[in-house]
This record gives sequence, structure tokens and C-alpha cells, in this order.
Amino acid sequence: MKDIRLGISPCPNDTFIFYHLLEKGNLPFKITPVVRDVEELNRRVLDDSLDVSKVSFAVAGRVLDRYIILSAGGALGRGCGPLILARGHMSREKLARSRIAIPGKNTTAALLLRLYIPEAQKLTEMPFSEIVEAICSRKVDAGCVIHETRFIYKDFGLVMIQDLGSWWEQITGMPIPLGGIIARRSLQHDQLLILQESIRQSIKFARENYDEVSKFIAQYAQELSPDVQRKHIALYVNHYSYDLGEEGREAVRVFFKRAASACLIPPHPHENRMFFK
Repeated sequence: MKDIRLGISPCPNDTFIFYHLLEKGNLPFKITPVVRDVEELNRRVLDDSLDVSKVSFAVAGRVLDRYIILSAGGALGRGCGPLILARGHMSREKLARSRIAIPGKNTTAALLLRLYIPEAQKLTEMPFSEIVEAICSRKVDAGCVIHETRFIYKDFGLVMIQDLGSWWEQITGMPIPLGGIIARRSLQHDQLLILQESIRQSIKFARENYDEVSKFIAQYAQELSPDVQRKHIALYVNHYSYDLGEEGREAVRVFFKRAASACLIPPHPHENRMFFK
């Protein structure tokens, strides 16, 4: 079987999920991990330089001709979407005219923002970890934040203008698909089966051995307190991470259809070939 380059982010949900697979997995092929911010992983997948990777679903919808979505390892859910933050309350009309920071043009957060307020033109890309400071220092008027920022933004005196996850749930009734694990379609079917089952075993191990896994998590999440790390994992690692299931797959389909209708991703003609089950 082909050796693979596997991209994951340093976020606690990914390091929690992949600890056992990377540190203890006994697989019949070699895995070379590439740990990068999700926007960097997005770019590497678009450049076709990773075999398997965590990506924003906004990117997954653009590479379905080359990659297939695994049913394990992803981040979907309710009450976990990106937030639009600002120093004070502002109307939707004012927001549309404002300078808004986004955590990378290829992220699901950026795509959701464009769906929510398509007339917004002043979008500024920056690493997600810099957005709060940029709002506070008035470099931008507002920012679309992801990950653990939802747990700490009030500490900086910021207010939430819109929870894009809640907005998505209201208009679709579906959980929000944030990120997923995709794999090259050229990989052998048996290799994908092994990889997917290994991800599930890795999740099970992490849930049963958190004290051991926490050291690996902390290695990559050095600026996050243990409490925030655990909150992050509790929010983003759930039953959809173990298996998308029919509801999860339908949520992804709805996301792709709405994004394609807004001309933000290309339409995919082979819906029955999106997922590896």
C-alpha cells in the first residue's frame, strides 16, 4: 500500500482524534504527518500536495474530482459555528460596509460569511489567532472567528454580532459542516478502509485515555489552558466525528448545494461518489 502524507491541524480536536493513529497505530503503510493551520492545509490540498488531510468543507467542495470525503474524523455539529465579533453592536447594513477579518479565504468560516452577507467587500485575510487583536486594535471593524475563540472573546470586551452556525441551523435545519477528512480517490479501497477504521479506533482510545493524550494535545496547543482544550474537544469531537451518518452526509450535501448556487464552489455532478463509507 502507498505511504501517505497526512495533514492535520494543531487544534485540540485534531490532535485528540489522531494521537493514537500517529503515535501507536500499527498500519501496513507509513504515515508522514504534516501539522499545519487549517488554511495552510487547505492550500496544500488545492496544490495537490497531500494524500489525506483535514480541510475546510469549503475546500472539500472544490476538489471532489480528486478527493473523497471520509466518514470519520470530521468536525460537524450544532452550536459550534464561526462567530462574527466586533467591539460593539452594529447593524447588518453597517457590517456589510465594514472591514471584516477572515481566517483565510478558503475556510468554511469565510464561505459562511459570504453566504450570510454577500454584499460584504472589505474582507481581510489573517491567521485566526490574530483576529481578536486586530478587532481590539481597530485594524478591522469586525472579525469572523473560529475554534476556541468562542470561549474567550468576552474576556477582550468584544460582542457577538452573529453566530453563523446558529444562522445556518435556522435556515437549513442541519448541523454545520466545518471541516472533514478527505483522501485521494487514487488510494486503494482497502487502504481507505484501514485508515477510516484506524481513525475511529483512535477516537475511542482518546476518549478512554485522555490523560495520556492530553500531553500530545498540549504540545501543539501551548497557548490554550487545559480547560479551554477540553471545552474545544467536547464541542468539536462528537458522534459525527466517529461517523458522519446519513444526517451528516446530508448536511454536507446541503452545504455544497448552497455554496454552488452562490457560485462559491463548483457544482459536483456525482453526489453518490462524494463519500467513502
